[in-house]
Amino acid sequence: MIWTFLNRLVDQRRARHPARVLLADAALIVLAWHTTYLFRMGMERWLYERPAYDWAVLAGVVVIYSVVSWALDVPRATWRYTSFPDITRLGWVCLGAGLASAVIVLMAHLVEVPRAVLALHPVFTLVVLSLARMTVRMLTESSRARRAGRQPTGQRALVLGAGAAAKLLIAGIQHRGWEVVGLLDDDERKQGASMVGIKVWGGLDLLQDASRLDEVTHLILAMPSATPVQRKRALALASATGLPVVTVPTSDELRDGRSRIDRVRDIEPEDVLGRDSVKLDESAVSQLISGQTVMVTGAGGSIGSELCRQIARFGPSRIVLFELSEFALYQVEQDLSERFPHLPLVRLVGDVKDLAALRRAMQVHQPDLVFHAAAYKHVPLMEDDNAWIALRNNTLGTYLTAQAAAEQGVKRFVLISTDKAVNPTNVMGATKRAAEMVVSHWAAQSPGTRFMAVRFGNVLGSSGSVIPKFKEQIAKGGPVTVTHPEITRYFMTIPEAAQLVLQAAALAETGQVFVMDMGESIKIADLARELIRLSGHTEADIPIVFSGLRPGEKLFEELLADDDTTLPTPHPRLRLAQLRGELPTDWIERLMALTVDETASTPAVLRARLHELVPEYAPR
Repeated sequence: MIWTFLNRLVDQRRARHPARVLLADAALIVLAWHTTYLFRMGMERWLYERPAYDWAVLAGVVVIYSVVSWALDVPRATWRYTSFPDITRLGWVCLGAGLASAVIVLMAHLVEVPRAVLALHPVFTLVVLSLARMTVRMLTESSRARRAGRQPTGQRALVLGAGAAAKLLIAGIQHRGWEVVGLLDDDERKQGASMVGIKVWGGLDLLQDASRLDEVTHLILAMPSATPVQRKRALALASATGLPVVTVPTSDELRDGRSRIDRVRDIEPEDVLGRDSVKLDESAVSQLISGQTVMVTGAGGSIGSELCRQIARFGPSRIVLFELSEFALYQVEQDLSERFPHLPLVRLVGDVKDLAALRRAMQVHQPDLVFHAAAYKHVPLMEDDNAWIALRNNTLGTYLTAQAAAEQGVKRFVLISTDKAVNPTNVMGATKRAAEMVVSHWAAQSPGTRFMAVRFGNVLGSSGSVIPKFKEQIAKGGPVTVTHPEITRYFMTIPEAAQLVLQAAALAETGQVFVMDMGESIKIADLARELIRLSGHTEADIPIVFSGLRPGEKLFEELLADDDTTLPTPHPRLRLAQLRGELPTDWIERLMALTVDETASTPAVLRARLHELVPEYAPR
């Protein structure tokens, strides 16, 4: 009852006005003065054996403390947010005012004031002022929790990892209704010990003992600095329990400020990949970007927006955001403005099929680098009724953007390509292979600009990718649809892809196509099963249904065509594709004719004409 009353009192009467804080401090200084007398003279003498002028001395002491406090801006600090710097400032107030008071009393020959009182009063004052503020903060935190409705939710978590991250995690999540019942850690030195009152049960192998998990509702992975192999093992053990698994952010997310240690999130597919993070040659990338004007087409897309975020880290003079979707442009602009408030942004709504708009943008803003990420990439959508539109956007858009860049003398032009451009079996892949051929054309035509392409596979979490679809289907209770039980794909994370694009741009000579090391290919069905298990379900709860390959879809993707060879580069995650053959002399003319011939909008006609342009294209 008393605690509830004090909570209500704090809610209603929070010290906001400096004058009120000064009056409250004055009352506490008086309390400390009397407490000091009580400590020095004992219960029988503290009130009566004082000099007649004691009240005047006390009034002077209060004035001196108030003046010093005001000079150090103490009354303006909010008690409910008291921190260590505030307590330090109080210490300086008590030291300064205590010394000044003692000197004045001694100089005035007020010998009846006990010297011990003059010496101890600053200490008692510091203790009383600090306790008052910390009490208000404690009451405020309790009040805030009560107002937010933070009541126990029945979530009983076992934390995997017993390091600093786990300690911070426990301090944060217990205020949000979680109950941490124990910790697991493979470090034998920690096993059997306690952390913030919670025992470390043993190693991660205890997850295989179902009897130890009877009262556990969730597993929390708190190993942000673990190696990918360690993280993958922990997730494998956790997923086998059948319990829902969540995780603290990774060290990369914490370093980039994308999250906080006590903000648990669902397991993402990139957590399961177990890949080492990309190590950039930051000096080379910084030299490429720092102080330069960089233009990104398709800046609001999954890859384009991450490219902008990665570029912004290296201090460009400005970024030109070129995007057809108004909403996507608004989103990326808001995100970049929040993360990099001092970075100048140019926000342009524009279409890469509009040469006049591209020329105007490059003439006005003079980009040094152009990253061309604008593309239609969803294979089934581009296969039939939108096939001609895909050709115009992916291939003609690349041609026109490269043309504007060449005319303006841009230093480097980087095309974002795809593994679907290798021996393409669908329209989207064929249009991206044609876009690579366009880059080769402009590399020969315009030696003043370095033209290059970077080719990679599927990107986890990008718009239109399979992962968001799986997660949505799991959230709805299934089923999860996979096209074929044997279908495989290469995967990488969006930040990983964007970083390697920048690294390739720093390394490339003109006319080169870079291929990213995508690691091992992954069965889509296995990935779906892993996501189901990590959500705390089984295939009996959420079944997997095989729907059959879609038009133009391969069972597996390739990163290099059969007749291509690769060469190593200074970066271990990048290979250089040596593409053979030259474009026929009339190739560009046939391409441009096709992009304006509306009779080619018929899918069958378009596929036949596209095969003439890209001989390795074999429609299915």
